[in-house]
Amino acid sequence: MAKTLDDIFNEDDFGLLDSNERKSVIKTDEDRLLESFEEINSFFEKNKREPSTSSIAEYSLLARLKEFRNNENKKRIVKPFDRFNLLGEVEYETPSIDEILNDDELGLLDSDGDNSIFEFKHTPQIDKRAKADSIAQRKSLSDDDFAKYEVMFQNVHRDLKSGKRKMLPFKDAEKNLREGNFYLVDGLLAYLETSEAEKVLKENKSGDRVRIDGPTFTIFENGTVSNLLFRSLAKAIQKNGKLITQPIDDIEKDLAINSGLVEEEDLQSGWIYILKSKSENPKIKNIKNLYKIGFSKVPVETRIKNASKEATYLYSDVEIIAKYSCYNMNTQSFESLLHRLFAAVCLDIDLYDADGKRFIPREWFVVHIDILNEAIELFISGGIVNYRFDSRKNELVLK
Repeated sequence: MAKTLDDIFNEDDFGLLDSNERKSVIKTDEDRLLESFEEINSFFEKNKREPSTSSIAEYSLLARLKEFRNNENKKRIVKPFDRFNLLGEVEYETPSIDEILNDDELGLLDSDGDNSIFEFKHTPQIDKRAKADSIAQRKSLSDDDFAKYEVMFQNVHRDLKSGKRKMLPFKDAEKNLREGNFYLVDGLLAYLETSEAEKVLKENKSGDRVRIDGPTFTIFENGTVSNLLFRSLAKAIQKNGKLITQPIDDIEKDLAINSGLVEEEDLQSGWIYILKSKSENPKIKNIKNLYKIGFSKVPVETRIKNASKEATYLYSDVEIIAKYSCYNMNTQSFESLLHRLFAAVCLDIDLYDADGKRFIPREWFVVHIDILNEAIELFISGGIVNYRFDSRKNELVLK
């Protein structure tokens, strides 16, 4: 008797006809988005608070959280996984008739009739640049292709945490948007691998001008890649991003060159430094957030060798908290301006040396280290002229 198909399948003792479905390990954009948000969830779960600007590591998570909150599309995708209600309420829009008709991928609503009334012949054409930007969408890299970049991003995070790299304001794209550099864009690290940007003539009603533009090949730490135009990438960084400096042990000339602040031939004037006292004097030891701001024409380590014998260092050893190289600057004016800026929190105390001689320290300030670093970086970028220190709020505010 001939066997039926059921008989054949039922007698497959060796499982020759079994089919094991192979699952793809390639992550989708949505998968990477959810993983990115889950890092924020994990931070909140561990620390019982949202990330802040208190450290470089938290800054990246905070910027990412802000991006989720400001981007309705991303917010709607990850809201079901928002275990701690970090995103607030989310409105899910009901699609309109036009959206339903435009989403007819199978052409079920197509008509063979005369559709000429739907053709717009007299409306302005979309600008070519807008078209280019619209198609410059991020695409996912395979795990194998992304592996080498993932190691690079991990190293950058490590350098930021250790202080070997810094995040600085981004400006002057034609100088600072370079191949091989890293940037922070919408809370994600980005690596500009290649750029085909070149000088092009831009026609304007007010007059033609030459500017740099062209496609780039940019990889993001969430495993996506983009071919954004040079100027579009620059605008994205300027709007909600930072420049990541090259890795160096100290903030020396490389930092200034990479951030576009000086050229190779510029002269170094000296160092502005921030110190913390190691004094055992109770009058000094018990003061929180007490720091000295000073300037030296020699390396700071050399300048403070005899700190314990000098009144300006409170007759005690000191710890170097930060130092900034200065180029082509009137450093005395720099130092003086910082002192005037923080005059309201200048240390007000009378001290006496071993011989009983009275002295009043004038370069020590009671202010949080983050505020000092922010002020010095604003001075270097030229933005300090727009700020003043509010001692009541304990923060720098716009004038």
